[in-house]
Amino acid sequence: MHSLSLHLARKLPPEASIITTPILYSFRRCPYAMRARLAIASSGQTVALREILLRDKPADMLDASPKGTVPVLITDRVIEESIDVMHWALEKSDPEGLRDLMTDTAHALITECDGPFKAALDLTKYAVRHPDTDPAQSRATAAEFIQKLDTQLSGKPWLLGDRPSLADLAILPFVRQFAHTDIGWWDAQTFNHAQNWLAAFKASDRFATIMTKYTPWKTGDDVILFP
Repeated sequence: MHSLSLHLARKLPPEASIITTPILYSFRRCPYAMRARLAIASSGQTVALREILLRDKPADMLDASPKGTVPVLITDRVIEESIDVMHWALEKSDPEGLRDLMTDTAHALITECDGPFKAALDLTKYAVRHPDTDPAQSRATAAEFIQKLDTQLSGKPWLLGDRPSLADLAILPFVRQFAHTDIGWWDAQTFNHAQNWLAAFKASDRFATIMTKYTPWKTGDDVILFP
């Protein structure tokens, strides 16, 4: 069983108020924040959601987490990594058994998603920022991971069987981001299992629940409870 990477969890500032409801700083379209919200929603935990603008990050968030990326969860500690937020939520409650099916292979898929696949995805999506790279080659590299997922999905609706797992919820937001870099190209490919997997996710109540639009938070706003 994987536990929280406590070396990545920051201590609360000494002047911080006592946290009664965990606070989640989030950005709706960020795949890292999406996976955190997916796990929190599945677990049945309640957090105070603070939607941010990446170009105008609130001082309260930066005080807690100077690295300035989402998600940031403030509870009895500050948790700054999305996969750790997922484990935090599911260690408290895992009614869907998202972690029950996890194997070393499944954890390796998450590691590959967060490493080589995300790197190739970024080079594809933000090609203008990387003029020395070939976006077509970057997309081809990313597609190799999609093909691996497609093989894994053969004969079943989810990566590990008939029900979702931590691996599905951790990886799907990034596959969605990749698909939407060029949805026409995505639809024309032959990895049908992966395409159906993503389409079912996008059409689900699960996805709708985490994609509600919120006004960006500012100090003094009313508390927004999620989910």
